[in-house]
Amino acid sequence: MRPQLPRGCAPFLDLVHVLRRNGFAVSPDQTEGFLAAVTLLGPRSMEHIRRAAIATLAPAIERMDAFDTLFRAVFFGEARAAATGGEDEEETVVKDRGAAEMGGEAPLQQEKGGAHASEIERLAARDIAAGDRLKRFRDQLPDALPRRRAFRRLRTRTRGAVDLRRTLREIVRTDGDLAAPRLARRQEIARRIVLLLDISGSMRTHTDELVTLAHAVRQAAPRAEAFTIGTRLTRITPALRLRDRAQALARTAALVDDWNGGTRIGPALKAFLAVPRFAALARGALVVLASDGLERGGHQDFEAAMRRLSGLAHRLSLATPLAGDPRFRPETAALAAVLPALDDLVDGSSAQAIADFILTLNRPAPKASAVWKETPHAACR
Repeated sequence: MRPQLPRGCAPFLDLVHVLRRNGFAVSPDQTEGFLAAVTLLGPRSMEHIRRAAIATLAPAIERMDAFDTLFRAVFFGEARAAATGGEDEEETVVKDRGAAEMGGEAPLQQEKGGAHASEIERLAARDIAAGDRLKRFRDQLPDALPRRRAFRRLRTRTRGAVDLRRTLREIVRTDGDLAAPRLARRQEIARRIVLLLDISGSMRTHTDELVTLAHAVRQAAPRAEAFTIGTRLTRITPALRLRDRAQALARTAALVDDWNGGTRIGPALKAFLAVPRFAALARGALVVLASDGLERGGHQDFEAAMRRLSGLAHRLSLATPLAGDPRFRPETAALAAVLPALDDLVDGSSAQAIADFILTLNRPAPKASAVWKETPHAACR
């Protein structure tokens, strides 16, 4: 039986996997050499690890810039996107506490982003009220999430396919005396849910509820992930892992720097997609963006990011507080542009409304574009 590698090896293997996905040729022998080099070096800095990777994985000289970008994306949670505008471009910072412990944050070149939103970054702290109206939601969520078949197979006595490998092993062990073949079936696991929470100034009246909801989701679904988007992108999952709600919300409040600041939804989503391990979280997941969809300036980044998210996610939903008004129609340029990419456009005017929607994610529903095209004044389903 092959021995399990220590958990500390995971980041180094992640680097190898990311390099392979981006066209670098890395053989198993090179991977073993890389792990051995790191062990022998007993590295005292990330530069030691980088040099060990260069020496053993041997990236081509002409691709060193791409190698360094991927290296920082894996070990620092950093990525840098190409600028799309002029000289006044500002930077969006990606913040992930897990990556920051190893070294840092990353600026992402970014375009200004609606008529009622601000492009100015304003950093602020926030106290989050810890109300508990979501206990029933936490109890119901594990059974309400859609499930998918995993690659792992489970042994079973009935209703399974023949596990040929285990059956042959048992035949050899018993010298051909096997009463019945061994059966196995694919394990089913709940799909991951990824929450992207808009904490810009235009969403300030909803922020507390959204973060409280994110904590409830994380406690009920251990594989859930949560990010805040404003002028920065911040992964708040580590803070939400704390079982005590007050402590978790206080930790989240301290972790995020851009409460009630400007609005850069599109560039923040592009930053999310630019970090390979973040984009991997959205693959096959239930992605829920809680935002009013208001940006300053063009919506091209917003539209492009939502289209890509739609291709990655099992289901992409936008919960906007604007839809709480029965007169609401997705007629702004940004919402009209992203509507074809959405599976759902629903009421996000309260945490309870979003929670009720999340509990329906296991039910089939028509695409958002069909719903809002057919019903002149549709209420969110």
